[in-house]
Formats: sequence, structure tokens, C-alpha cells
Amino acid sequence: MIKVTLKDGKVLEFEGPVKAEEVVKKIGMGLYKAAMAVKIDGEVFDLMTEIKNDCSIEVLTFDDEDGRWTLRHTASHILAQAVKRLYPKVKLAIGPAIDTGFYYDFDADFSITPEMLETIEKEMEKIIKEDLSLERFELPRIEAIKFMEDLGESYKVELIKDLPEDAVISFYKQGEFTDLCAGPHVLSTGRVKAVKLLSVAGAYWRGDEKNKMLQRVYGTAFTKKSELEDYLKMLEEAKKRDHRKLGKELDLFSIHEEGPGFPFFHPKGMVVRNMLEDFWRKEHTRRGYKEIKTPIILNEALWHQSGHWDHYKENMYFTKIDEMDYAIKPMNCPGGILVYKNSMHSYRELPLRMGELGLVHRHEISGALHGLMRVRCFTQDDAHIFMTPAQIKDEVLGVINLTDYVYKLFGFEYHVELSTRPENSMGSDEDWEHATNSLREALEAAKLDYKVNEGDGAFYGPKIDFHLKDCIGRTWQCGTIQLDFQMPERFDLNYIGEDGEKHRPVMVHRTIFGSIERFIGILIEQYAGAFPTWLSPVQVKILPVTDRANEYAKQLEAKLKDMEIRVELDLRNEKIGYKIREAQLEKTPYMIILGDKEVEAGNVSVRSRKEGDLGSMEFDAFIEKIKEEIDKKISNI
Repeated sequence: MIKVTLKDGKVLEFEGPVKAEEVVKKIGMGLYKAAMAVKIDGEVFDLMTEIKNDCSIEVLTFDDEDGRWTLRHTASHILAQAVKRLYPKVKLAIGPAIDTGFYYDFDADFSITPEMLETIEKEMEKIIKEDLSLERFELPRIEAIKFMEDLGESYKVELIKDLPEDAVISFYKQGEFTDLCAGPHVLSTGRVKAVKLLSVAGAYWRGDEKNKMLQRVYGTAFTKKSELEDYLKMLEEAKKRDHRKLGKELDLFSIHEEGPGFPFFHPKGMVVRNMLEDFWRKEHTRRGYKEIKTPIILNEALWHQSGHWDHYKENMYFTKIDEMDYAIKPMNCPGGILVYKNSMHSYRELPLRMGELGLVHRHEISGALHGLMRVRCFTQDDAHIFMTPAQIKDEVLGVINLTDYVYKLFGFEYHVELSTRPENSMGSDEDWEHATNSLREALEAAKLDYKVNEGDGAFYGPKIDFHLKDCIGRTWQCGTIQLDFQMPERFDLNYIGEDGEKHRPVMVHRTIFGSIERFIGILIEQYAGAFPTWLSPVQVKILPVTDRANEYAKQLEAKLKDMEIRVELDLRNEKIGYKIREAQLEKTPYMIILGDKEVEAGNVSVRSRKEGDLGSMEFDAFIEKIKEEIDKKISNI
């Protein structure tokens, strides 16, 4: 007798081995129709998996992340099958599911065009209608290699040869098509109800610039046509909000061939950046942080000591000074550690919170670069907190509360993930267990729901990551809290305890924005370029209707500047309608329109980006209104 325990604790009994799909059918046919996969004792499996022992089971639908990935993984196989039907000589590389859908890499001796995507998509729809069952089978290593060689799939052969000698080599078959794959997959192609191919991009085989450039076809899949339509509408909205497009239109930043991945900030972009940094400084000063600045270039020996050389050197840049080897810092933490180590500290000084807006450089392959979102140099709003073990919970809670305040100010929702020990970590099991449990306790004390990402921590400690959700539903990983027992040990950091003896501090690495550059890119898209008044590069545009209003306009401009309100005066000999349209395109929060009536009465006619024409008002009343928005950082998008 096999006992299967459901998520609600109910136990189902079966006389012998049973397929997971039969278990789900017994729970309910409605659930079976919606099921994508199952979790058996916490691990994701196909519905066709045979259950041979007592276990716990959780049914995964498209509403679950693992369920979505299972469906979209199958959609990638449907894409590959369609391509092989239409273009048999094309060679297959890899085709995983991703957060937003799936992709497949192809080696073709022709360019895949948008017109071809339409043809391939129609073939995919045929395969979906055929409702082909997916069947999993395994082969010994030698047979698996021969099987793929016979099919002419050289990339698959390479993948198999790189697997461990004792690896289980599995394949999935649907109709005439078979692919090397670990799974899981849905029961049949018919479960993929709605599919759309989106774009083609170049991708190096295995992400290595030395390898051949392949063609990567991106797509997405849903269980309902309406969900696909909503997603496509979101993509159209995202195109309108693309920070690269808006950054150029609003004259905020640029990226040049002379420095790919190295953004240039223009005067208006610097206003946004400086306002964010000023806000960061004030909030950190209020919470007891002291600001430091550490060098960009430090001796290579430091990076050996920190562990970055062993775990991160592929992403670093190097140089020589006086015949000695130096590295351009990819992270700020070793510099912060040297500041701490510069003097002896007492337990009375702890926690010691040191913040740094530190410029770091990390190598990204050219194909991964994307505006401000993925660059090769960026400023981290870093902080390193040195504390006693007893202070961990309160300090992590303090960072969580600060992060919550900042994200809500900008109108972001967010979810939290706890990432645990990775394979290439350093440190003892005891330290990692202590660190991970400390982060769990802080999250639970903050009453935050969180997801666990097994094995996705930093090499020196577990971490809490904050994923922002913007106004059109996309998510961005920004803030992080990393608890570190390893760096203090490697650098022999100490403090003098109440007993007069030396003790080892615990260290927290954390960011809120994550990267100033990336956060600006996210904000541009969040607000569609229409920043709240306090962040806007230009807060007020003064637009005289006739030359007779110019002198009054200059007087108002001077008063606004004296009050540190960012203002531009448009004295061009253009029609007022043209000036207003330009100010609207520039996303200016407020326009002051001055004609003869306003000059005579000493008033202003105000137009709001959000509310439209506000009519005539006293200048002092307008000042009071805009100052309140700026001081309280009110969102007026």
C-alpha cells in the first residue's frame, strides 16, 4: 500500500505504484485539467511520473511559478519541433523556460526573419492542435551520444559528453520529434493553449564569446488566450516606457560606441541622479549611518584575501601600477573592511553602519548589455554594518524597514526571496546555518512572506533579495541584505567585548537601490518619464504668451530659483500652443502661462501635467502647492 499525503494533510492510499496524474485525478478532475506538474517531496516532476513509495505531493498549476515554467518548457520543445519540420537542416542548441516565457537557440545557415517567425508560430499552433503526448525515456551514455549523432545534433552531443559519467540521460518525445531534456513537461502539447513568438536575438553558444553566435528565438505561452492578450498589451506599454527611448527623448543619458556598457549622464539625468543620492544621504544620516568613500583600484592581493579572486575574477578588470598587479573593484566590501580595520573598536561602538555610494566595474558580455539596466560600471548604494552576533536581528530588521520605506515612496510593490548556500561557497556549515537562521528570524519578525531560493546565496553568505513590481507588472531585483561571517574571519576583524577580550564581529552587506543607474532606468519606466515633481529635472516651465510678459516672467523665474525650484523660461517667438505641447512632451510637472491678464493682475495661470488647466491663482498659492509636493515627495504622475 502506498500512502500519498496531500498539501492539506489528507492521505490517499493506492494498492501499488501509481502515476502522479492518477493521484491528481482522484483529487478532482477540475484540478487535473489545470495541472501542469507535481511536487513530490518538494521536487518538481511530470504528471506521468510513477510514484513507488510513500510521499507528499503538491499539484502545480499555471498559477504556480514551477507550473508556468513546466508549460513554457514544453512550449520551447514545440518551437524546436516546428523549426525542424520547416527547416530540417537547422541544428538545435538549448531551449529553457525563463521568467517571461521561453527561448530556443538555433544554428541556421540563414537569418530568421520576422516573417519566418509568423510561419513558425503557425506550425507551433498546428502541433498544439495535434495534442501530442510527451513521453520520457532514458538511454545509457554511449547510446545517447550515438542517438544524437545519428540525428546530426552536434550541440546535444557536446552537452551529453559534458555530463558526469553516471548521469541519467533523459529524452522527451512528442510525435516525430525527440529532444535531450531533463524535464519536467506537461502531459501533451495541447495543454499549451496560447503561444506567441516575440523576437530573435544573437546568443553565443554556452554564453562564451569564443563560441559560434547562434540565433535565439524568444516566445511566451499561456493557458488562456486572454492572458496572452493581456501580456502582449503589457509589452506594448513597456515599449512606450522603454528607458532607452525615453532617456534619449528627455535628454537624460546616452551610451556611446566608445564605451559600451559605460553610461554618460546628461545635465537633466544628473539632476535625477543627484536628487536620489541626496535623498539616500538624508535617510541614512537619519538612521545612524556614516558615509565613507573607498578607492576604485586596489592591490590584487586584497581580492585574493577577500575571496573574490577565487569566486569572481572572471567578472573583474585588472591593471598594473609600478609593475604590481591591481584590480578595479567589482564590489565595495573589501574597501569598507579596510576602513573598519583602520582602528580598534569597542562593543560600545557597535553596530557601526558605514554607507558608500561606490563606483564598481564588472565585466558583462556585449550581448547582455541593456541601457542602464545591465552596464559595466555602476554606483552601488552600498552599506556595510559591523555588529555583535546579538545585534543581527535588530540590524536586519532596520534594513528591511528602510527598504520598505524607500520602495513605497516610489510606488513599488515588492516580494522577498531568501537565498541559501551556493555550491562555490566558503565557510563552515555552522556559520552558514547560523547566518541563514538569523535572516529567517528577521523576516518572520518583520511578518514578511518570502520564497526560499536554495543555493542562490552569495559565496560568503546567505541573502535576502527584494524584487520590485512596477506599474505594468514586471519585476526587478534591486535591494539585498547579505549576512556575512566569512569576511570578518578572512580579514581578522575584531572588537573589544565587555569582557575586555577580542571578539569577531558579524558583517552585513546591503543595498536599497541596488545600482543608481539601474534604479534610474526602472524609475524612468515606472513613471514613463513623468517623474514626480521632487525628482523632475525641470519642475516648472514659464511660458509667456507675448513679449509684453517677458519681464514679469523673468521676475518669477528669479523668485523660483531663489526657492531652489528648478525652472526654465521659454522666451522663444513661438505660438503658446507649440510651447505647451513641447513642455508636455518634456513631461514637465507644471507650466506657468503668462499673458496680459496675468501681468496686469500679478497672478499666474497654471497648467498641471496631471490635472490639466488649474486656472488663475496667486503666485504665492502656487509656490505653496509645489513646495508641499517637493517637501513631502508626493507622487503626481
